[in-house]
Amino acid sequence: MLLSNLWYLACTSRDLPRGKMKRQEICGAPVVLARGSDGHVFAMRDICPHRAAPLSAGRLIEDGGEARIECPYHGWTFGPDSACREIPSCVEGQNIEPGRIKAGHYPVHEHQGLIWVYVPENLRQGAGPVVPPPQFDMAPGLPKLVLHDSFACHIDHAVVGLMDPAHGPYVHQQWWWRSRKQQLVKEKAFGPRERGFAMEPHSPSKNSRAYAILGGKPVTEITFQLPGLRWEHIRVGDKTVLALTCLTPVHDQQTDITQIFYWDLPILSAIKPLLAKGARAFLAQDGEMVNLQQLGLKHDPNLIWIDDADTQAKWYHQLKKAWAASVANQTPFENPVKPATLRWRS
Repeated sequence: MLLSNLWYLACTSRDLPRGKMKRQEICGAPVVLARGSDGHVFAMRDICPHRAAPLSAGRLIEDGGEARIECPYHGWTFGPDSACREIPSCVEGQNIEPGRIKAGHYPVHEHQGLIWVYVPENLRQGAGPVVPPPQFDMAPGLPKLVLHDSFACHIDHAVVGLMDPAHGPYVHQQWWWRSRKQQLVKEKAFGPRERGFAMEPHSPSKNSRAYAILGGKPVTEITFQLPGLRWEHIRVGDKTVLALTCLTPVHDQQTDITQIFYWDLPILSAIKPLLAKGARAFLAQDGEMVNLQQLGLKHDPNLIWIDDADTQAKWYHQLKKAWAASVANQTPFENPVKPATLRWRS
């Protein structure tokens, strides 16, 4: 089940220059994003309603100050609202109203250097978003570092792996992180948040060596939000680091991962190449483990979930079920997560 009526990260702002188009697949649906010469971004279904040619294979043109996408097959053009503006093959006297033909419009929001696309339950109904787009008020400025990867798995397995608190000493073998020989018992308080939950603000564990480079006394809060957003907000005095991970399902067997880092700590700017190398290593190790996991999952085994290490994974599935029910029944969403203290060793 891929969730609808939610915002998904499509790309970063720098990935879509003025006068360019970009094809994406989100939740199994083809989407073309475009940015006009005025900087405005819009998105529509990447299928021409005439003969199904991908609109992204055509041209982005300007007509009367409006950016339009021209289909490569017969030259039909579509405006930012996805309505057809012109059918070149039509002649005078033919009873065709181009404006009544629509490719299908996706709401778009651009903020803090990121472009979000809203995926509705039914694109043809044209209903507006039922939730506001993600916004991270604690993010200082624009992204300082962006990393991309793609996992050959359903978003559920990518999310569960992302929030798993016990795999670090085994999957992530770096001298500057955690060793399987130096595992500690962790005890963290959790509470509900909007469409998700958070590990309440706390000081990082003693065996998390990487935090030492921040200096001072860092305090971190880790939040998860549907459909697949995880961010760690670290405060060091009046300085901030925000590490945001966005999971976007391409379809039910592939998930794109984007990691975005914001900071205003000079030390991180100075060691940015090292930070990028370490983050890429972490992401690659998670990807390798997900690929290994698929070898077992293809046999559809029964999975064992334990308390407390797997409680966050259980919450995720409860949140998904509650959100899907609220969409299907058109009822308010009720967060099933309750405050709790979890203990595990890692």
